[in-house]
Amino acid sequence: MALNLDDVTRVARLARIAITEAEAQAALPQLGGIFSLIEQMQAVDVSQVEPMSHAQDVTLRLREDEVIEENARELFQSVAPQVEAGLYLVPKVIE
Repeated sequence: MALNLDDVTRVARLARIAITEAEAQAALPQLGGIFSLIEQMQAVDVSQVEPMSHAQDVTLRLREDEVIEENARELFQSVAPQVEAGLYLVPKVIE
């Protein structure tokens, strides 16, 4: 895709970037290089490549869910300043 100076200034305006004409001239070959790289990547045949979520075929070792701590709810609520119906009561901070 061939870019011109008008395209660069239009993209800068859409992105709300203040750009001078000299900066647009400097950005033109850089953006052209980016679009050239994108064209090269799109030319690669990936029809036989299976989509994957990770570069390596990794599976996590899973373990059984089991309770490893005892229930200390009563202990925690016994030292709380205010508890009602099993819930901690806290001061209202937003009016």
